Amino acid sequence: MKHLCGNLTFWDSNLTKHTDLPDLPACFQLSVLPWSPCIYLWLTSPFYILYLKRNNRGYIMMSILNRIKTVLGLILWIVCWTDLFSSFHEMSQNQSKPPIYFVTPLIVGMTMLLATFLIQYERLKGVQSSGVLFIFWTISVLCAIVPFRSKIMYQNGVEDKLRFTTFYIYFGLTLIQLILSCFNEKPPLFSSVVTDPNSCPEITAGFLSKMTFWWFTSMAIKGYKSPLENKDLWSLNKQDSSELVVPNLLNEWEVEKSKAQSYTVMKAGPDAEPNHVSVSPEEEEVLLSKRKEVRQPSFLRALLRAFGPYFLIGSAFKLLQDLITFVNPQLLRMLIDFTKQSNAPLWWGYSLAFMMFGTSLLQTLILHQHFQYCFVTGMRLRSGIIGAIYRKSLVITNEAKRSSTVGEVVNLMSVDAQRFMDLTTFLNMLWSAPLQIILALFFLWRNLGPSVLAGVAVMVLLIPFNAFIAMKTRTYQVEQMKHKDDRIKLMNEILNGIKVLKLYAWEVSFKEKILQIRQKELTVLRKTAYLSALSTMAWTSAPFMVALTTFAVYVTVDESNVLDAEKAFVSLSLFNILRFPLNMLPQVISSIVQVSLRFLHITQILQGESSFTDTSDAVDYGAKLIDIYIYVVNGTFSWAKQDQATLDNINVMVPQGSLLAVVGHVGCGKTSLVSALLGEMEKQEGQISIRGSVAYVPQQAWIQNATLRDNILFGRPYVEQKYRCVLEACALTPDLEVLPGGDQTEIGEKGINLSGGQRQRVSLARALYSDADVYLLDDPLSAVDAHVAKHIFDKVIGPEGALKGKTRILVTHGISFLPQVDNILVMVDGRVSEMGSYQDLLKQNGAFAEFLRNYSLEDIIEDDEEEFPEDALSNHTDMVDNEPVVNEARRQFMRQMSIMSNDLENPKKMSRRRRCSERKHPESPTEKKELKVDKLIQAETTETGRVKFKVYWEYAKAVGPFLSLFICFLYGCQSASAIGANFWLSEWTNDAQHNRTQDQVSMRVGVYAALGISQGVLVMFSSFTLALGKIQAARKLHQTLLDNKFHTPQSFFDTTPIGRIINRFSKDIYVIDEVLPSTILMFLGTFFASVSTMIVIICSTPIFALVIGPLALIYVFVQRFYVATSRQLKRLESVSRSPIYSHFSETITGTSVIRAYGRNAAFVLMSDMKVDENQKSYYPGIVSNRWLGVRIEFIGNCIVLFAALFAVIGKDKLSPGLVGLSVSYALQVTMSLNWMVRMTSDLESNIVAVERVKEYSETQTEAPWIVKDKQPPPDWPPKGDVEFVDYSVRYREGLDLVLRNISLKVKGGEKIGIVGRTGAGKSSMTLCLFRLLEAADGEIVIDEVKISEIGLHDLRSKLTIIPQEPVLFSGTLRMNLDPFEKYSDEEVWKVLELSHLKKFVSNQTSKLELECSEGGENLSVGQRQLVCLARALLRKTRILVLDEATAAVDLETDDLIQSTIRTQFEDCTVFTIAHRLNTIMDYTRVLVLDKGQIAEFDTPTNLIAQKGIFYGMAKDAGLA
Repeated sequence: MKHLCGNLTFWDSNLTKHTDLPDLPACFQLSVLPWSPCIYLWLTSPFYILYLKRNNRGYIMMSILNRIKTVLGLILWIVCWTDLFSSFHEMSQNQSKPPIYFVTPLIVGMTMLLATFLIQYERLKGVQSSGVLFIFWTISVLCAIVPFRSKIMYQNGVEDKLRFTTFYIYFGLTLIQLILSCFNEKPPLFSSVVTDPNSCPEITAGFLSKMTFWWFTSMAIKGYKSPLENKDLWSLNKQDSSELVVPNLLNEWEVEKSKAQSYTVMKAGPDAEPNHVSVSPEEEEVLLSKRKEVRQPSFLRALLRAFGPYFLIGSAFKLLQDLITFVNPQLLRMLIDFTKQSNAPLWWGYSLAFMMFGTSLLQTLILHQHFQYCFVTGMRLRSGIIGAIYRKSLVITNEAKRSSTVGEVVNLMSVDAQRFMDLTTFLNMLWSAPLQIILALFFLWRNLGPSVLAGVAVMVLLIPFNAFIAMKTRTYQVEQMKHKDDRIKLMNEILNGIKVLKLYAWEVSFKEKILQIRQKELTVLRKTAYLSALSTMAWTSAPFMVALTTFAVYVTVDESNVLDAEKAFVSLSLFNILRFPLNMLPQVISSIVQVSLRFLHITQILQGESSFTDTSDAVDYGAKLIDIYIYVVNGTFSWAKQDQATLDNINVMVPQGSLLAVVGHVGCGKTSLVSALLGEMEKQEGQISIRGSVAYVPQQAWIQNATLRDNILFGRPYVEQKYRCVLEACALTPDLEVLPGGDQTEIGEKGINLSGGQRQRVSLARALYSDADVYLLDDPLSAVDAHVAKHIFDKVIGPEGALKGKTRILVTHGISFLPQVDNILVMVDGRVSEMGSYQDLLKQNGAFAEFLRNYSLEDIIEDDEEEFPEDALSNHTDMVDNEPVVNEARRQFMRQMSIMSNDLENPKKMSRRRRCSERKHPESPTEKKELKVDKLIQAETTETGRVKFKVYWEYAKAVGPFLSLFICFLYGCQSASAIGANFWLSEWTNDAQHNRTQDQVSMRVGVYAALGISQGVLVMFSSFTLALGKIQAARKLHQTLLDNKFHTPQSFFDTTPIGRIINRFSKDIYVIDEVLPSTILMFLGTFFASVSTMIVIICSTPIFALVIGPLALIYVFVQRFYVATSRQLKRLESVSRSPIYSHFSETITGTSVIRAYGRNAAFVLMSDMKVDENQKSYYPGIVSNRWLGVRIEFIGNCIVLFAALFAVIGKDKLSPGLVGLSVSYALQVTMSLNWMVRMTSDLESNIVAVERVKEYSETQTEAPWIVKDKQPPPDWPPKGDVEFVDYSVRYREGLDLVLRNISLKVKGGEKIGIVGRTGAGKSSMTLCLFRLLEAADGEIVIDEVKISEIGLHDLRSKLTIIPQEPVLFSGTLRMNLDPFEKYSDEEVWKVLELSHLKKFVSNQTSKLELECSEGGENLSVGQRQLVCLARALLRKTRILVLDEATAAVDLETDDLIQSTIRTQFEDCTVFTIAHRLNTIMDYTRVLVLDKGQIAEFDTPTNLIAQKGIFYGMAKDAGLA
């Protein structure tokens, strides 16, 4: 410096530190200060220019702002060089100046030119606001402030007028530049901002706005004013969208694969070359694998190359933040040091306080930038992985499909993509945690020497303890999940069969079963809670234990070691830094291990082979074959490469416009042939080609979750005329009238609200509408009824149908159509056995003729059934559920669906519900529509806005009001003891000043330990009590919900989708069991931590109380904005998440259809849209956390600033111990404040569960089960007389009457048949007997007892019903017959014998203990019906109601049931609702209902003679 500055001084501590008016020496001001911004800019600009070169955002027009900046930059350059030239001028005047006067202006001038160049370069590359330059101008201004001040202080004689002037011009201009660089440029030309109406403000946000996330504020305000909706969300940034992210990842993956291949080939080496001629490919593979040098392509590498660079920016921020973290403890040390010296100048204290504030602020900004980068990487990672897997699953081979189920893949996409996303945020901890630990230990060692190791040992010992607890907790969680699943499964069954439970009065026994499972569940919960209490204790008292051991060791090791404030509090703050990485490291490592296993899985899936051999137009066979559209020569096909051939030596040629029928026995390869034509199978030899476009109708119709119209259009434009014709041809017009929304009806997943026949016809309509050249129809006629099949064949497929002139292949079992086709191909065991026209094949008398003989008998029977009377009753047989199997499957699926579906998706469920009940309630369509709308609104209202205080009170009541208070009290005590321990520490450190240390050491250590340990114990206590409270609350809330649901009237279950009720029992109860308590625990913890900080600071510097008010106001303000917005964002995110997965599983099941129609690209787009839609609400969610973090931590930093400032102001009155205490507390507070807001938000979103459970625990209940003073005598009813007195009933309030003024008397032992058209009120009559419907007016009297006065169980247990649909519950057969175990085994066996089940049951190994699966799936429908009969026989009551099964039972079973009833219930009163009239022709009397009134009531013979309604029905049935 001597050479540069000449005789000017560079540093002088008397001038700077030890004075009340500090100043920096002249040489320092001339060299270091002006150089620092220059060094910064020259170092960063090469990287920055490179970055801009690669990220071009388009070109920005020259604006006034830009011109001003550029001009100012040039003026600055001129100003600096004016200085330079004046120095030369002076030199020529022989006033020699030191070299510094030449060097500095030169450097600064060059830098100003560079800055001006950057301003222009950024404009060309489309940067709207530059961070690099902003920081440059800031440093320049900060560095110029010092000379600015010193020039003013010594301005009495200005010798160097020129430099004085130029400096002030320079200062002014840099200040203006700084202000200007806060403003934004216009967006670049043609950027998305201009085109997109709802673009994300981040794109146009300035540098400052980006650092503080100010651009998000607009959404926070919007979310605060009214709940956010989908339309309020910003569109996704281009670079986060699937259309950029996924291709980017896939390209890297392709590169990776080709690298791996080239690597493998290289390794195989030149010596493998000559063999190529003689070696078959399989052998070659073996040869390669022998060399073992095959390098697997690594998906991880591809991910790193795709997302690594962006992620590294985040890592750089993390590194900076880690380093800055350690500045504050050093500043704290200086501050404590400062308070000890009585003569230290005050300005030093202030500058320390502001430096602390500055570093905290910097740390906040940098940390949140790091998080932002990490989260965005995570988000892109998720989009990328989902996109890659989705694209892969569209082209995956069948072989690869076998190795992983749909469930697994969906799991990969949902759970694992989520895991990767969570992991990216913590990935940096892998290197950052060790770094932090090393740094912290280094500073601690400098502070306390080797005694630090004692503290570290404690920390390390706590790790296995925590790990053990985590392991145990995991095993408990698995157990808990099992119980939970059992409970939900049982609950689901109960809700599905609730009607039967009510009719049989069996509620009590099932309630017991649920409560038993719940009890087990709660026991496990309790164990988990105790464990978590232990771990909470470990986590809370860890820092204290560490401090205690370290200090104790430090003081006792050596007499001369004195614990003063500096050492103690600096160490404490360092220990607090240590706590986080030590806890995180094990977690990060374990989750990395988990994730790495999943990586292999993903790599496997992405490496799976993509087959999809394109069969269209493979070869052009010259002009002579011009009209052959489908062509297979010597084709041999198998499902997977190594499988044996499924199809062998196939030769098929189909000329254009002909119809080829493929017939053969089950499993002979008909479907395989179609698949081979579609290219779904592996071709082993031969040639195959299809000309033109293809339409395909699979055997199992594949229906999308979309409207009916979309399913038919399948991405083609809508043409009214054509569409109508297609509907007409496929016999869909009558169905549209029945569906609630016509062709706009939303169809559930897998076509759940359509019958099997309807699904098949929709699938056919899709093919017909697509207007392709070649049609492959795989048995489309088997799912529909005979007359519908005939209609479709005539109108669509046959020689006169809509498809005439197209090339068609029809796989069929229906023989009646064969005479009308052009050619028939008979398949036997994967070969073509014969082919030709119908007449030719009959003459040959080969396999086909035999096939005909086998089938024609059945066909004749089928034709008979067509005239069967049932058709007379229903206009479209397809609509009546006469496909029991399909129906069962559909019901099954409905259940699962409704459990999975979230509550917001009910409209479709509603429509499905309504369809089922259509046959029972005659409601007019308008009513249905209105109801639907009502329902929808009802579902939404509970979900928005703030949570009422009442709900919190409800939860507190469930925990127990006293217990709640006690928990809070314990938390208070625990904070108090922590504060006490730290105050004691500050007293102890003050000993050092008064030199009365040694005599009290043991006492000091002892009390400190006692206070700290009592804190730990209190923590454990409070966690335990909280655990007890939460379990009590969980038990109570579940109990009331369960009680209420068992007492709820049937009408509630008819109008509420089961899914919604199950959701209360699964999701909401889960939240109450597990999520809510932990949120409350965290909330209380952070709340008391924040409060105790305030208390400590106020105790040491009371003036701080003044600042608390304003800060608290800001805090509450920010918190309210955040909670409102983030709550709604979370909701939107979870609603938009499920469509991704449902669309995905739908796609996997329909890949063959999607490929056949060539819709791959469209489906990929759909999936991308759904993912983007989800990310659209996820992204603001992340940013809202960042936004909150910056604001809240700013408040925390203010607390640090004020604590330090007031400590400096009151330094004479304060001991160093207190200063250390209050500032070190303040340094910790930011974390608690931040988490407190998050927890408040979580608390609000989770307490909603309590509200929802409450809502369903308070629905209106039915009449009491037992009325004590009105109990009927035990042998009631003795005779079985039933009398209806002027009886009317309606289903629900506000609906029309279903039965009007019915009066009739039935004597005991009479047999009454009830008949009438659909919706005449037949079923309602029986429901009234059981009081599932309560009378609107009138009475029913059974043996002199009015049934409306007695308890429901008393009534229902004395009546018996055999319901229309047999419902069984999972459990033993014995339990299904007699859940209360009232009867002996002999009685049960006797009943089984009477109901013709004895043979079946005694053949089973487990006899009566035979396990019935859910819904009785492992019994046939007929057997289930017989089980219901057995139930009735076992109860043997005076009155029996028989709701005759329509289609579930074959005629034989039906006769069995009828004869059993005739013999066994001879003296009972029997009411039968009849669909087949022949069953009731010998009954005493028949009651004909019409529109809810009695039309005719007499003996069957009389009614036939009357020629009324009954006669008409009998005539239709061929009985009259």
